[in-house]
This record gives sequence, structure tokens and C-alpha cells, in this order.
Amino acid sequence: MPVSNHQQQLYAPLRATQSSSSSSSHSFTSKILLLLTLLPVSLAAIAFILQWRGGITDPATPRGSHHIFPGMEPSPLSPLSHAPHSDCINLGRTNSPSFPYYRNWKLDFAPSLTPKICVTSSTSAGLEQILPWMFYHKVIGVTNFFLFVEGKAASPEVSNVLESIPGVKVIYRTKQLEEQQAKSRIWNETWLAGFFYKPCNYELFVKQSLNMEMAIVMARDAGMDWILHLDTDELIHPAGAQEYSLRQLLLDVPRHVDMVIFPNYESSVERDDIKEPFSEVSMFKKNYDHLPKDTYFGMYKDSVRGNPNYFLTYGNGKSAARIQDHLRPNGAHRWHNYMKTPNEIKLEEAAVLHYTYAKFSDLTSRRDRCGCKPTKEDVKRCFMLEFDRSAFIIASTATEDEMEKWYNEHVVWGDKDVKMKLLRKGILTRIYAPMVIIQSLRESGVFSSVIASAPTLSKENFLLSIDSSNSTRAAASVSLPSRKVGGTKESQTATRKILDVESAAFHEVAVPPLSPPGVDDTDHISHN
Repeated sequence: MPVSNHQQQLYAPLRATQSSSSSSSHSFTSKILLLLTLLPVSLAAIAFILQWRGGITDPATPRGSHHIFPGMEPSPLSPLSHAPHSDCINLGRTNSPSFPYYRNWKLDFAPSLTPKICVTSSTSAGLEQILPWMFYHKVIGVTNFFLFVEGKAASPEVSNVLESIPGVKVIYRTKQLEEQQAKSRIWNETWLAGFFYKPCNYELFVKQSLNMEMAIVMARDAGMDWILHLDTDELIHPAGAQEYSLRQLLLDVPRHVDMVIFPNYESSVERDDIKEPFSEVSMFKKNYDHLPKDTYFGMYKDSVRGNPNYFLTYGNGKSAARIQDHLRPNGAHRWHNYMKTPNEIKLEEAAVLHYTYAKFSDLTSRRDRCGCKPTKEDVKRCFMLEFDRSAFIIASTATEDEMEKWYNEHVVWGDKDVKMKLLRKGILTRIYAPMVIIQSLRESGVFSSVIASAPTLSKENFLLSIDSSNSTRAAASVSLPSRKVGGTKESQTATRKILDVESAAFHEVAVPPLSPPGVDDTDHISHN
């Protein structure tokens, strides 16, 4: 139907309005799309500038640097605390940044908290090492500690403090303890026999196994669900859990699993003047089990830097065992069961952080604990790993300047190009959580408070406390006739031979500290 001129005049404003509205809508949509495009690009650019400012590509925060790791801003609410005179004079005071997510550290766990986790350790360290190690593990969920102490750790100044901490049981290496351990069934079994009657590391390995055997009984009596054996230079890193919690990590383990293996990462120090490794080391070398095979072997030469192996010391991690009938140690790194082969899993993200040779003084401290001759032949009797042997010889024969040069060449990561290459490849990694937690514990005054509140014992009361500590529960699971630890090798060997046949099914050889696979092991898929 034709439209008259009058009707066209009437519709003209309407069409103009529709056209204007459509144009306005299109313009608005275009602006929104442009904004949505520019916003993430702008944010990415800002993040890039913040991360890369100053040309720094490594996320490390050097000592004295103005760069602050997120969550470590200094807090004006945390007054500096001061420790009393002791070997821990620096434990209670700090200028280090604080961690704002933990305030008023509440480390007294509710009785209903599950699972209950304990750690056992054989140590001769001082409070400056034991307290940060212990309270870090309390923060991530450990409830009880069974500490077998010698040397400095057994002194009144240290042990008084340790015994005053809830959940800590101190066991001294007394004649009574040695007599109890001399009756252990371990002496009549084959799985640990290859380590008997040898000095230094071998002797320590046997001692740790005997202590672990006793700790199992104590753990059962205390109602524990899981037990770990750790040295006081090792921290559990519970990555992969819903929260940074060992308790949460083990809570998620299926009931049929008897043992959880934590591959170890090794500290990679960047200076030769480190005093407190837990607070100053953030770079670690990843375990073979947490790396692609091609990356590990492809970067092996850069990773080793002329040392005997990929790691300076062991590479087969540590493990946690579920408390159950017939549980026994299988050396310092694993657990076993007299009646079955344990079901085990190896964690894909969690690890144990091993702070080995992190201080220059670690060279001489190892030397001072061992009386072997500094020859290539004799050190094989004393040390299981090649780097320990080399370090012992250097510490025993070189001057201070020569030792420092050797330490910088073999331990300290001074080559920034190699370091950056390995960080990009994922062989080296930065882990800050333990550093942040321990710095925060120190700043909150936990360590100085524990030291200040510990009772002061007289010599007589101290000796009574040793007798009391060693008189409870430690002899359980020991049922064989008594023998002295230093008894004749012939008589003990003769007794063991009687049990060889009936024990063989359950007594695989104890797992020693093992080096990671080398370049000749390219067909290696996994190791214990």
C-alpha cells in the first residue's frame, strides 16, 4: 500500500530515533569490549613491571634488600623480644619481617584433633637449631616429639628447656638406655646387620634405628596415629594439601596406606656466611622424583657442578608410618612391618627439605664427630656417601682459606647464569613458607618465652630427671636375653645365624641413605 507524503513525514522522526538508538547501542558495546580487552592487558603489564623492575629475574629476596616477599611486611604490632643469656641469644630478637597470618601462636592442640602425628629424632644440636625446627613442625600439625639426645642437646641448659615444652619427651643416652637397646631383637636379625660394628655414619645409622624402635612403642602409648623420623636439619614441606598442614596432608591418605614417602629437596645456599639456615635459605634443588626424566638427565652436568652426585648427600627422602601392630624401622629413611610388606605411596608435591652443609661450619662439625683417618681408603669405613668422604678429607687436611675456597666451589651457588638456567628449568626452586613461619615465630617471642619459663635444675635434680626420662616404656618390644652393645662380634653373629631362615621372609635389608640416579642410570624410573 503506497505511503502518502503526510505519513512519511510522520514516520521520519521515528526512523531517526531508531537509527540514533542503534548507533548509540553499538558505540556502547564497542566501548565495553575495548575496556574488557584493555583491562587484563593493563593489569598484566603492571604485574610484569612490578615483577621485573630493576632487571631482577630471580624471585629471591637477598639479605638487606628492599624487596619484600608478599606477606612478610614488617609489623609495628610485634615488639622485639629479648632472650636471656644462653646459646640462643639470637632466638628472641630479630629485625626480620613478620608473617601477618599467624598471630598469638596457639600451639596447644585439642585432644580430639586427628590424626595425631609424632616426630622422633636423634640429636646433639643446641636450642638455636632445635627450637625453630620443633615449633615449625608444631605449626604444621605435629603434636608430640621423642628426642634422643646426646652432646649439647643433653646438657642441662638445653634439655631443661626441651622437657618444659608440652608434648616433648627427652630420652638421654645413658648406660640404662644402652642396656635396654642391647636386648633389642634387632641385634639378632639380618636386615641391619651390614651396618653393625662400623664407625661414624654407620654407627649413627644403627643408633637411629634402635631409637626409632623405642619411639614406636612410645608413640603407641601416647595414642599417636603417624610417626616420622627426621633429623634436626630437616623440615617437612606439606605442599599439595588444602592448607599448609602436615595434619591435613596425612588426613587425606587412604586407610589402606601404611607408609607415606616424602622425596627430599636439598638446600642450595647462595652465600658462605649463613648462620641460621631455616631463616636464610630459600632455594632448593628438587628431587629426581619431582622432575621430568628428560629435564633431570638433560641438565645433570649443570646440576652437579663437578660434585660426585646430583645431591651432596642422600636423595631417597624420608617417610611417615601409620602406627600399627608389628611396625619396625627399616633404617633412618624407611619403616617396615614384621608381618607384611607395607603399602606405600610417594607424594607428588610434598617434600622434606634437607638443609645439608648449609653453614660453612658444617664442614668442621662433621670432622669433629668422627675419628677416621683422612684417607680415601679409611673414609669408606666411616661414610656411606661420596661427598661426605670428600668433605671430611678437606676439613681434616686443608687450611681455613683452602676449606673456604672448596666450600664456595662445591656448595655455594655463586654462578648467577647457571642458577637462573636451573631455576627456569624447575630443577632449582624457591620455597619461602618455612622461612616465613620461623621468622614469625622468632618475632612473636615464642623461643625466648620458652627459654625464660624453663625451670632451673640443680645437678642432683638434673640427674634424677634423666633417670625418670629413661625409666618409662622404653624397654617394650625388647624380649631377647641381655647382651652388652660392645659384646663380641662372634657370639652375636652365631645367635643371628639361628634366626636367618625363619626371618628371611620379613627382613629385607635396611634402606641406607642413597644418592639420586646418575647419568649412567638413564633407564632408572624410580628409587626407594
